[in-house]
Amino acid sequence: MEVGVAQGGVVLLVGAGDAIGAAVARRFARGGYKVCVARREAVKSQGLVDEMKAEGCEVHAISVDARQEADVQAMFARIEKEIGPIEVCLFNAGSNVNKPLLETTEKLFFKAWELACYGGFLVGREAAKYMMQRGRGTILFTGATASVRGGKGFAAFASAKFALRAVAQSMARELGPKNIHVVHLLIDAAVDSEAIHQRMKAAKGIDAGDIPADSLTKTDSIADAYWFAHQQKRDGWTHELDLRPSVETW
Repeated sequence: MEVGVAQGGVVLLVGAGDAIGAAVARRFARGGYKVCVARREAVKSQGLVDEMKAEGCEVHAISVDARQEADVQAMFARIEKEIGPIEVCLFNAGSNVNKPLLETTEKLFFKAWELACYGGFLVGREAAKYMMQRGRGTILFTGATASVRGGKGFAAFASAKFALRAVAQSMARELGPKNIHVVHLLIDAAVDSEAIHQRMKAAKGIDAGDIPADSLTKTDSIADAYWFAHQQKRDGWTHELDLRPSVETW
């Protein structure tokens, strides 16, 4: 077990898919944390749960709709009562959609904001409620290029990610003096994941084996960045950290 505050502590990952969420789960488990992976359908995390349990980790999969306040509140209450104190909380849910402006319906625009921003607010607020009682904790948010730059076709997604960034900044300024570290990790890159491989294959005909080495950001590198931020001393906290491959244009 690595040095840290993990004694009986829990890391909660909301929007924990098979890429970033799974990598963060493994990284914090190595640091001695109990892991709770939460997504809309917990059964989709069963493979990760089986893998980690076989390695001796304590891991729980939870179904939650991060857009529903009552669901989020019930999840936190259950974890705090049955599993342990939530020391670290990551909001990783995304709503990446690329549509021309005139094809961006009211429903699509709202759903992008509801998941990427409103869900982040609900999760972050609930995490803060419990962490403030103990006077410590780390709240992590996954950002993207769209958090700082609205691209063609990304009116819905960028507006939601811009807004989540603002929520994170406001939380950091309010909660920092209360010893709660709020971090926004801006991933200015394509993530080395199966979903991105399929997208590149469909758009450009590029097979995964033909992608140049280190041109995509690996999920383990993202997890290490979150672990690094969480381990920082109070006199040198990072709020926003941008991550990209050396070859990325920016």
